Amino acid sequence: MEYKWVKKKEVEIAEYEPLKNKLTIPDVIAKMLISRGVNSFDKAKEFFRPRLENLHDPFLMKDMDKAVDRMVQAIKNNEKIIVYGDYDVDGTTSVSMMTHFLKTYSDCIIEYYIPDRYSEGYGVSEKFIASLEAKNPHLVITLDCGIRAVELIEKGSKHGVDFIICDHHEPGENLPPAHAVLDPKRKDCDYPFDGLSGCGVGFKLIQAVLTKLDMDESLAYQYLDFLTISIGADIVPIDDENRILAFHGLVEINSNPRPGIKSVLALAGLKRAELTIEDVVFVIAPRINAAGRIKHAFAAVEMLLAHSEAEAALVCQAIEEYNKERRSIDKEITAEALQSLKNDTFYLNSHSTVVWKEGWHKGVIGIVASRLIENYYKPTIVLTAKEGVATGSARSVKGLDIHKLLIETGDLLIKYGGHEMAAGLSIKSENLPEFRDQFEEAVKKETGEKLFSPEMDVEIELDFKDITAKLYRLIHQFSPFGPKNMTPLFLTKNVEDAGYSKLVGETKDHLKLTLKQPASGDIYFSGIAFKQADKFEHLKSGKAVDIVYAIGMNEWNGKKTLQLEVRDIKPSVI
Repeated sequence: MEYKWVKKKEVEIAEYEPLKNKLTIPDVIAKMLISRGVNSFDKAKEFFRPRLENLHDPFLMKDMDKAVDRMVQAIKNNEKIIVYGDYDVDGTTSVSMMTHFLKTYSDCIIEYYIPDRYSEGYGVSEKFIASLEAKNPHLVITLDCGIRAVELIEKGSKHGVDFIICDHHEPGENLPPAHAVLDPKRKDCDYPFDGLSGCGVGFKLIQAVLTKLDMDESLAYQYLDFLTISIGADIVPIDDENRILAFHGLVEINSNPRPGIKSVLALAGLKRAELTIEDVVFVIAPRINAAGRIKHAFAAVEMLLAHSEAEAALVCQAIEEYNKERRSIDKEITAEALQSLKNDTFYLNSHSTVVWKEGWHKGVIGIVASRLIENYYKPTIVLTAKEGVATGSARSVKGLDIHKLLIETGDLLIKYGGHEMAAGLSIKSENLPEFRDQFEEAVKKETGEKLFSPEMDVEIELDFKDITAKLYRLIHQFSPFGPKNMTPLFLTKNVEDAGYSKLVGETKDHLKLTLKQPASGDIYFSGIAFKQADKFEHLKSGKAVDIVYAIGMNEWNGKKTLQLEVRDIKPSVI
């Protein structure tokens, strides 16, 4: 795809100079702070050194007092509690956290339940509700789901079961008739931050229960690693509370990883001295997800709750095999889906993508939807059909709320739910052609028939002489990166191949670069550009290029050197 480079608004010297002088930092860093709303010494202190004491009071969340009173009652009476969560990373980390908390600090009878992706689907399942009479719990706590399960919660409550909903997805018009509904996105909720993950909402409940029981609230901090994994995997904004939680969670993962996480990292072969949120997203999270995609998410919870490395290693080995299988299936279905787009004239000028096929593996269709967006930058839905019903995953592009689009086409859907960038849905197979047309019209209506083009946000333009180890160290302190605090990308113009660039990778589709910028003198930088082999001939011809990149650190044989992580390359315009 051709990316449009969008430079951030220039920060004027009058805006950043006072902060620059106060902190004694380079212009680049001062400008970056101002663009993130950090315009004072105190804000900079909190940004670079987030403090757990600054987490919001959990009792500010609507219904928190009701939820806490019910949980304390259950704990004091040793009631039977079922912890219910979805099969993705946010759900499994939530279930692991709440199960560990209740088993450690109560004598309640604790069970956990995660729906089967294939036979039950996402969210609160009919099969689970039907099982309540036999299971006979007093209390069910749903995590990362339940906010739209109005009828099922009503049905479950008739069994004499109380429900506490912990969710972070968009509510519908009516809330479920639960004992308590915790969701910072509730219209009547005044909680200061609505960007929590599902695990984050569960964490706030644990904090509040500890307070009510006159226990040390810091006991909740042992779950910061679970929270960090959920924050990274669920692509929630990493600002406000999430920045504090992820910052300290990464410290925990690096200094004292659980047996399960340690085993995952060992099997993945990741031996980096300091793990980042990107490692959480691209190494840890996919393996946790693989259990629910290929087999059942119970394995992920077993791994996260393992008491020893030996116990964890047995589960992790199976999960690693699931992940290999997932990659193979994902690759195969992506190729089929791309071919179907090429064969269908509908997609020549469409503003959206909706593809389906009988028998596609349900566990990878969300990944396939993301892959299609990498090729065709359009809101995308991928579905797999079985026995007259198609189940799918939706992924959006920047600036388009996919959940809102599903609301507009909801009359044709059996079930749907999610948030702005990702959602799930099910529909009768016979309605798929009509749904594709309706979804296309909804997208065009929302966008004014303008086609989306992918954008790459550029922080600041640099010359090679500006890039130093000190600058890298200061930029690194802006982490953890994610929505609302993305990895800063820089632009450097009129760069040339220094003569050593080459194609690398099993299929030679990546570029290992050695670059120079004549204007900066005798300064060379190595770089890596994934999936940009098509730029190789232009580079080798000696013609100048402009590059957009992140500044990274390459570790090899104990030696660390600055490296440019090149995201895009374009011919220079003189």
